[in-house]
Amino acid sequence: MTQFPAVSATPVPAVGARAARALTAEFARQNAATTALLVGADHASTVVAAAVEALLPGDTLTLIAGEHSSADLLRGHITGLGSWVADRVKILESLDEAQTADVVIVGEPQTGTAEETRGLIDKLAKHLNDGGVLSIATPAGPGRTQGAAAELFRQGSLFGVGSDLVVRNQPPLRVHKLRFTPADVATAATLAPTFRTSSVPVTRTMHIDSNGVAAAGIALGLAALARRARPKSKLWLIPALAAAPVAAFFRDPERDVPTDPTAIIAAADGKVLSVERIRDDRFGPGEFLRIAVFLSVFDVHVNRSPVAGRVADYFVEEGGYANAATAAAEHNVAAYTVLDTERGTVVVAQRTGLIARRIVQRAPVGTLVAKGERFGLIRFGSRTDVYLPADEAEALVGVDERVIGGATVIARWR
Repeated sequence: MTQFPAVSATPVPAVGARAARALTAEFARQNAATTALLVGADHASTVVAAAVEALLPGDTLTLIAGEHSSADLLRGHITGLGSWVADRVKILESLDEAQTADVVIVGEPQTGTAEETRGLIDKLAKHLNDGGVLSIATPAGPGRTQGAAAELFRQGSLFGVGSDLVVRNQPPLRVHKLRFTPADVATAATLAPTFRTSSVPVTRTMHIDSNGVAAAGIALGLAALARRARPKSKLWLIPALAAAPVAAFFRDPERDVPTDPTAIIAAADGKVLSVERIRDDRFGPGEFLRIAVFLSVFDVHVNRSPVAGRVADYFVEEGGYANAATAAAEHNVAAYTVLDTERGTVVVAQRTGLIARRIVQRAPVGTLVAKGERFGLIRFGSRTDVYLPADEAEALVGVDERVIGGATVIARWR
């Protein structure tokens, strides 16, 4: 008997490995003991496999069967994975038996009406612990379900967490991660950087940001159109040859994030422009230690969080597009991500430059970010500033030093 009924007779989209990893990302990133509830579980699904793979010794995973499985099938599958897994996984007959959890995952994409999807999310939200996250997938295209999930995402976005588009799934899915109550700032220090679908793997150690994949695809498309329109011309070679360097600009390498809890790391690759104490009333009283880094067009432009914390605010200040290496860049367009941390307010400013005209920020207000976690990027030459409470932090880098985002320790908590 189905214990977690589907909300629609519409065929349920398949969930590939990448989408399954996105659905279970909030469970997988927890380094402290965590409870997870997976409803709509299929014994043969990639979502169950991803959730089991994320298990750590102190974790507990509870499964409730979906329409394509049963409690008995789930028990047989989990038992077959060995005692280590079986000791940490519970199989329940119905949702009514389940206790609250830190993470609730819906194992099947929802294709029902707006009312059905809203009712399901409201029901599952009651099974979340304070600060917990609900992860649910819907078809990526326009439709009633997508609209309902988007509406609920807006309601839950006051406390995070975000929405990921998984293009590499057939069909494409959008994974919504909702938090309906605020998370404890201290929890951020226990998290690993989350898996983001915006980072597309090329090799084991190198990724390309999805912006780069799109830009390279556009370049190749223009090349194909040019060759078709003028087959005897060599003009098509210009966009074709540009595709590789454009994609390379958006490279996103894996980085080994320092585990020292006192370490504050670089938010971007580049050269240190300045290290100074300043006051900025926008971020509170007292002095801030500001470390500014210039990114040339040859540097990695993916930005990472220098510390663990909770996104308290995000705003954009309008301005110009002066060379990011000059003093005039102080008045350029800039996006400010304000973090609450256990040591005070930390701010990351993403500044445009002479060529850079687009800032991408992917961490909604309320989101918990781990130290070293990717949260955005700036297109082409630019500057990234990190503001730290001056009385709490000591700078470890000087002007003209080169730093590596997510790896170089630029300061240390006192």
